[in-house]
Amino acid sequence: MYKITLIPGDGTGPEITEATKRVLEATGVPFEWDIQNAGEEVYHKEGTPLPDRVIESIRRNKIAIKGPVTTPVGTGFRSVNVTLRQILDLYSCVRPCKTYKGAKTRYDNIDLVIFRENTEDLYAGIEYQKDSDGAKAMIDLVAKLSGRSIRQDSGISIKPISVFCTERIVRAAFEYARKNKRRKVTSVHKANIMKYSDGLFLEVSREVAKNYPDIEFEDKIIDNMCMQLVQKPELYDILVLPNLYGDIISDLAAGLIGGLGLAPGANIGEGYAVFEATHGSAPKYKGLNKVNPLAMILSGVMMLRHLGEMKAAEMLDKAVASIIKEGKDVTYDMKPAPDDPTSATTSGVADAIIAKMAI
Repeated sequence: MYKITLIPGDGTGPEITEATKRVLEATGVPFEWDIQNAGEEVYHKEGTPLPDRVIESIRRNKIAIKGPVTTPVGTGFRSVNVTLRQILDLYSCVRPCKTYKGAKTRYDNIDLVIFRENTEDLYAGIEYQKDSDGAKAMIDLVAKLSGRSIRQDSGISIKPISVFCTERIVRAAFEYARKNKRRKVTSVHKANIMKYSDGLFLEVSREVAKNYPDIEFEDKIIDNMCMQLVQKPELYDILVLPNLYGDIISDLAAGLIGGLGLAPGANIGEGYAVFEATHGSAPKYKGLNKVNPLAMILSGVMMLRHLGEMKAAEMLDKAVASIIKEGKDVTYDMKPAPDDPTSATTSGVADAIIAKMAI
């Protein structure tokens, strides 16, 4: 029996979470769900979108799966997702992007896995607002140390990239490649311009790669990588990137396979793992039972693999592939026209997947 923290989220989160829960239970793997709410609705009740009880539950159970969570705007709270990653040191954001036959996309046979460093870079949250004492002090310090001037009306963000954090994300990418018999790891950077931050990321990537002679290694500059993925994505396998580039490339890769509705994700650290769809909570569709649950269901496939339940993961993945290929029991966004009257509901997609697994 696996005890799993289940975070329904808000907006459409509870609907796709319920669909995912039902599908996971239908695999026959035994789960005990520790349901913990978080997000904007919780903020109005408890004064915080991420209560301590949620963190305590994940620490207790080690594994969580969550629906999309909205961080309340204008409250001073940082992103719930970012906070979870930092508190639990979920340093590795893993996002597979694979084409399924029948999905609306211009590309065939894409099978990419993005490894995004989750804890530093420009997303570390070290920022100074325009005209603040911190911004003024940073402007003065830069002038003193480098002789370079920064305009006084500037906001400032700091971009830290460390040996420690780079080593572990690159190592995670190579270990995944070896475990899953993947062929190549590509380190993505802008070392030609940012020589001391991205340059360090590249240098450490090369050092780590020496420990994996069985896996091909290369590096690409981020802007060239974007063009390469659009022109010839079949040449790439596993990409490992600093935080900001990883965020951008993850969405680009999702676009190659048909959109965020098919893009699962996981945030993994040494002791904990949180699985989630990569899209937002889409509050305008709340309660309509119409949004696509497949990204979260595929995140459930990732969770099953993480738990070592390979047979169940393969069965669920094949059932998802089957309904996408048939094109009958899919939501409006996966139909040829969004107003198609035959579009399946959120719960209907779950029903169809469960039926496929029962065959």
